[in-house]
Amino acid sequence: MNSFVHRTLVMQLQAGTADRFPVLAHLGYDAEDPFAVSAVFSHDGRVLARWRLDREMLADGLRGPVGVGDVRMRPESTDRWEELRLDFFGDPRSDGGHHHAAVFAWAPAIASFLEETYAVVPPGREQVRLDDFLAEVIAEG
Repeated sequence: MNSFVHRTLVMQLQAGTADRFPVLAHLGYDAEDPFAVSAVFSHDGRVLARWRLDREMLADGLRGPVGVGDVRMRPESTDRWEELRLDFFGDPRSDGGHHHAAVFAWAPAIASFLEETYAVVPPGREQVRLDDFLAEVIAEG
């Protein structure tokens, strides 16, 4: 069985009060890191941002608001379809606020991606190799 899931989706990016524009989102899931989903956002061949998202938080965000701090998610309904809104907060600005971008994804596409990850590692069956983790921490320390 394949231990990696990859999906490329077109999402909509909105920074500040500007209109939305399309970006590619490359989502990845690896059974070796069972709690995380990697997200790489790109436009015109340039990487705009890389994030590691919590898989459970991503699923919970389809049902209701989740997150505090740098990453927050919530479902949003438009007259066109159901979306997942991902809010990313970055470095501080000179006015005391933080840089902020919102990304909108078609909720059924996110749900489908998550279902593929559940086929690799079902929710609640994630395992952390504690010995490997401790060795990595000690090596870095």
